[in-house]
Amino acid sequence: MDASTPEASIGFVSTYPPTVCGLASYTASLMTAVAGCRRSPFGLGVVALDDAPGGANMPNVAFRHRVGNASSLETAARVLNSYDTVSIQHEFGIFGGTDGDEVLDLVAALTVPTAVTFHTVLSDPSTHQREIIDRLSDHADRIVVMSRTASQRLVLQYGVDPERIDVIPHGADARFAGPSLVTGDRPLALTWGLIGPGKGLESAIEAFSDLADLDPRPRYLIAGATHPHVRETAGESYRESLVSLVRRLGLQDVVEFDDRYLDRPSLARMVRSANLVILPYESAEQVTSGVLVEAIAASKPVLATRFPHAVELLSGGAGLTVPHGNPASLAAALRRLLTDHRMTSRMAMEARRLADGWYWPTIGQRFGTLMSTMALAGSLVGTDTTRETRRAAG
Repeated sequence: MDASTPEASIGFVSTYPPTVCGLASYTASLMTAVAGCRRSPFGLGVVALDDAPGGANMPNVAFRHRVGNASSLETAARVLNSYDTVSIQHEFGIFGGTDGDEVLDLVAALTVPTAVTFHTVLSDPSTHQREIIDRLSDHADRIVVMSRTASQRLVLQYGVDPERIDVIPHGADARFAGPSLVTGDRPLALTWGLIGPGKGLESAIEAFSDLADLDPRPRYLIAGATHPHVRETAGESYRESLVSLVRRLGLQDVVEFDDRYLDRPSLARMVRSANLVILPYESAEQVTSGVLVEAIAASKPVLATRFPHAVELLSGGAGLTVPHGNPASLAAALRRLLTDHRMTSRMAMEARRLADGWYWPTIGQRFGTLMSTMALAGSLVGTDTTRETRRAAG
């Protein structure tokens, strides 16, 4: 951004702390990064999405939108239109309505330049999900994704003009890049994040039952609180099923659980203490993974199932990918990572190279520049005119 370009105020739309989820953490980190680049949080605010009344007031929260409430949505749009630009963080289901289609009413009410960040881009959406993505893409002045895979899907499967897409990687906390804190004789493998079905943890646990001959025997730490939505509907039954599996396989001296939701400094220390990271996710759709980015930023070899973001980032040598739901393949790859130290050293070097430019100050600068440039373009052309022209062309 040219020094003469004014810094645009930005209204963010997302889940937000104290809500516990990856999207909330991402948005808080992004806002902090933009504020850091500007040396002030002035002009930055968030419309936080709440699915229950009475959310706590947090710094920078301009309004708490009660999802599914029409009156609240009108207020949210009015608040957002007071900013120079709006940044909508999109995931299916965080807004009200079927597949979160309330977001369409919100964007239709916005009169300022708007960027939509797609955290999920499905390869096989339902008809209704496809309609939501199509209409959001049509209304947005800019579209942001965090991987080339997501960008390619939008272009090839949704027909989005590639000139309107910006690929800005998921940011990483610089504390993850500190020196290794590995200690002890037994190598530590780590999986972290909110716990719930779909994480593939059963496959990872089963994989360790094939490594009983290794000396020293590895440890596997599963760290993270149960996802709030899982806990609301099923309590701790999922975690208890994992503990039962560990006992059934006789892996009590190998698999450990830490059910805390750690702050960023504590999490960074934990990751830096691991020898490697395992991401055994079941989903074949994941085009963005903040955990993957942070693992690479910590220079840790990564073993992941072949979800799209992992294939994209690990293909250059920062880790290994294996088929989904295949404990035997996971075990074989784990054996290589735990015994071939030359290979893991090369992976760590590639990870350091790959993560250059991913840290939050850089990402905050790129995002702030995008929003200010978008605001300037909107003031010169007229946001509503631009959208009408695009709809007519489509």
